Amino acid sequence: MTRLSLVAAAAVLSLGAVALAACSSGPLAPEAERFGPAPALPEPTSRWLPLVKIAPARGWPDGQLPTAAAGLEVQPFARGLEHPRWLYVLPNGDVLVAESNAPARAGEGGGGLRERVARWIMARAGAGTPSPDRITLLRDADGDGVAEERHLFADNLTSPFGMALVGDRLYIANADALVVAPYTPGQTRLVAPPQKVADLPAGRNHHWTKSLVAGPDGTRLYVGVGSNSNIAEFGLEEEVNRAAILEIDPATGTVGVYASGLRNPVGLDWNPVTGELWTAVNERDELGNDLPPDYMTSVRRGEFFGWPWSYWGRTVDTRVQPENPAAVARARTPDYALGAHTASLGLTFADGARLGPDFADGVFVGQHGSWNRTPRSGYKVIFVPFADGRPAGPPRDVLTGFLSDRGEALGRPVGVIVDARGGLLVADDVGDAVWRVRAGRRPRRLRRTAGRSRPAARATA
Repeated sequence: MTRLSLVAAAAVLSLGAVALAACSSGPLAPEAERFGPAPALPEPTSRWLPLVKIAPARGWPDGQLPTAAAGLEVQPFARGLEHPRWLYVLPNGDVLVAESNAPARAGEGGGGLRERVARWIMARAGAGTPSPDRITLLRDADGDGVAEERHLFADNLTSPFGMALVGDRLYIANADALVVAPYTPGQTRLVAPPQKVADLPAGRNHHWTKSLVAGPDGTRLYVGVGSNSNIAEFGLEEEVNRAAILEIDPATGTVGVYASGLRNPVGLDWNPVTGELWTAVNERDELGNDLPPDYMTSVRRGEFFGWPWSYWGRTVDTRVQPENPAAVARARTPDYALGAHTASLGLTFADGARLGPDFADGVFVGQHGSWNRTPRSGYKVIFVPFADGRPAGPPRDVLTGFLSDRGEALGRPVGVIVDARGGLLVADDVGDAVWRVRAGRRPRRLRRTAGRSRPAARATA
């Protein structure tokens, strides 16, 4: 279905045969046309070799931090972690961090040159190390915005990602199964080993992450599962229960498809105004710099979003053969474009955030960053404002500075979540850190008293 697999293209790059990073991949649309409810959809561009432009993973130099937007401040909540990907805040304020990476032998194939080149690509982007396969608990007992306690909460997992607490049961979405263990408030380690609730699609694991959110009443769980390919080039038989959000009954382990045609749905959260489920979705590759856009969207039961036959609603991807006009005809257009190849992974509503009025109503999105676009896109955390439960304006930068002047990745944001004190936590899997964003402290003002001045009381975040 594709002229050349991504891994084969990277093999050419790694051997130095073609300088792909210096090539363009179609004209660039202005940024304002790449975001929002009606993004520009240029004509697709085809290449003999797809563009590969990786930001080599470097990590943060001593003393350097991401850059917070005006009116905000950022500080390390925890550093020295190992590939932190996803976050979950427990009712007592403790923060769970899934330190995780792709399962062994994940990628485009089973071995040989393909696997070696896939590992090379992941290593260059900062994802080539073995998965730590654990969850760490971080505790900020004194409320200063820095976790002074760190505990091994669970280990011997399989590329864990999503987490959800329902009553006294903590669910964990491994790459291959949904598991559960009893949880007691305040405990710093799971006592009982997790037990399997239901199998999740595994195997090739082209997309391995399994995000997780509990339904409002806790009787159903929802898991985001990405496709096993770019555009089903390995066959639809490998896509069963993939490119979908699954609905699981934890009491019986029954698994069903809640919504489909979503190439790689990652972040999941409930809209606090409308009650709808929302997700951030990574779209397909090899159609050009600005095509198609990654997106976030509301998702309702039974909806279909086009993958692999179409994108952004009913725009047909002619590479996919045979065509499927019936599927395209029922494809729903997403709500909001997030820019092409931004790898928008994290998504959380600002419910409970205390970052000031500019960030009070909307969605925070962690954009992991492109590997196949020039210039690079993503590598930041953005905020999309909402009004009456719907997107209502262009995105605003929240946290930037993840790329060096030389195009190296100092960090790559992934999971985002609002903590118990209203700050925004950001998992950075290249910087091996969790950052905390808060409202900026008010400047100290001088007050004249008895012929001399002294500082007035300073507000704290």
